[in-house]
Amino acid sequence: MFEELMRAGWPAIEEIPVDGWLARFSGGVTQRANSVLPLAASADMTAALEQVEKLYADRGLPVVFQVGEQDTELDRVLDARGYASGSPTVVQTAVVDIVLAALGTHQVDVAEAADAAWLGLWWAVDGRGDAAALAVAEKILGGGPALYGTIRDARGAAAVGRLALVGEWGGLYCLAVRPDMRRRGLGAAVLAGLLTSGRERGITRSWLQVRAENAGARRLYQRAGYTDAAHYHYRSHRRQEPVQGVHAEA
Repeated sequence: MFEELMRAGWPAIEEIPVDGWLARFSGGVTQRANSVLPLAASADMTAALEQVEKLYADRGLPVVFQVGEQDTELDRVLDARGYASGSPTVVQTAVVDIVLAALGTHQVDVAEAADAAWLGLWWAVDGRGDAAALAVAEKILGGGPALYGTIRDARGAAAVGRLALVGEWGGLYCLAVRPDMRRRGLGAAVLAGLLTSGRERGITRSWLQVRAENAGARRLYQRAGYTDAAHYHYRSHRRQEPVQGVHAEA
């Protein structure tokens, strides 16, 4: 279930099915949108691996797999094949009403599209690559319905976040706070503002992904009522130079 939610919340620009897997391509911008998602067990794993390795090589991209807790055999095979493990990530979920009760009400500008100020802050904090990479990122952002929250001050955008809308679920992405405004509760405020607007549009539950080692963010989400629901990591194999614009995680 979470794989499909995350797939809809951060959609790749191109997807190619390969024997139960989904090879995703987005010009190298973000691991998720440029990785293989194993939706089902492959009937012929060796042949499938050879096919996806060629697909990524043809596009000049490193081969990356998103490996869930259930993908133990695939993880073993990739390890033996020389794929490095990294970016351990926790999927967390919460009931929207519980989060809003914990965080309270905050004044946040919420829109259905990202404006220049939103994009500028997010890319300055979390972006990798040049203007071409940002253009790809904008296509990913626009791949499904979402809300974009911004807190502003005299200097412009101080904090931003994105809430992907997938049925009754809202997925938190792109939470970024300007460096001079950190440790002031703005991340929690953006989250509360997005979920308030999302609840008005019918969402009742929320999910997010957070790097396992990001203790500060995990403390924030725990205080807000999020609990661990799943774990995954990436396996990568670089046979060529990496493409500019790859994020660690999205």
